[in-house]
Amino acid sequence: MFTYEHILSFNELETILYQYIASNREKVIHMRARDLADATHVSPSTISRFCRKVDCEGFAELKAKLKIDLEMNKKKNIKSSHYTFAEFAEKAFEGRFEADIQEISRLAAASKSVIFAGSGSSGILAQYGSHYFSGLGKFSTYMSDPFFPVYDDLRETTTIALSISGEHKHTVDLAGKLKKEGSRIVSITNNKDCALAKMSEINIAYYITEERHHYTNITTQLPVLYLIESIARNMHALLHSR
Repeated sequence: MFTYEHILSFNELETILYQYIASNREKVIHMRARDLADATHVSPSTISRFCRKVDCEGFAELKAKLKIDLEMNKKKNIKSSHYTFAEFAEKAFEGRFEADIQEISRLAAASKSVIFAGSGSSGILAQYGSHYFSGLGKFSTYMSDPFFPVYDDLRETTTIALSISGEHKHTVDLAGKLKKEGSRIVSITNNKDCALAKMSEINIAYYITEERHHYTNITTQLPVLYLIESIARNMHALLHSR
């Protein structure tokens, strides 16, 4: 509930308050303003000012928001990996992705090299993808830094951009830079209604139920792994059929 902008606006005493509240949420929701002032050695007026800075009319509203935030982030049951795999496997066995896999494979086979782009867990899979493609005979690299200089003629490359949401700013910006220099852009995302899909020539959307644990997106990446390997194997078959 404390945004980056909130934290930047805190002065020294407000920062002490923020650090105490962030570390003692369950205790703070049962405190009076005077109790919090004593615990943090600040004045009641500092607490009032802090509350206004985080968009609360007073300490009572701050406690109410803290309580809601705690309840929303209580430990939830995480789906079994069997369930998440089965959800995707059914679609794969029905051949829903086959035409797009074949099309991306042809693009990759015709390219001099392949670039994988992604951030966070998708960045880790981008690194894996580049290693896997290179192992099957197509030189590949990966990029996760949106500020990496891109000033080359990339008309003979294919970029495979990875993002669960398809809205990760770093990945979208990076794909835009690569596209500007001529790279063919394809993407693997969880849905087609996203920025990355719209800027791609080909998009594979696997539509898996998204899951979050606290503030982390823990949506399975098994579909991405399957699709990367399927594209690479099809590409390898095309390269050796010439």
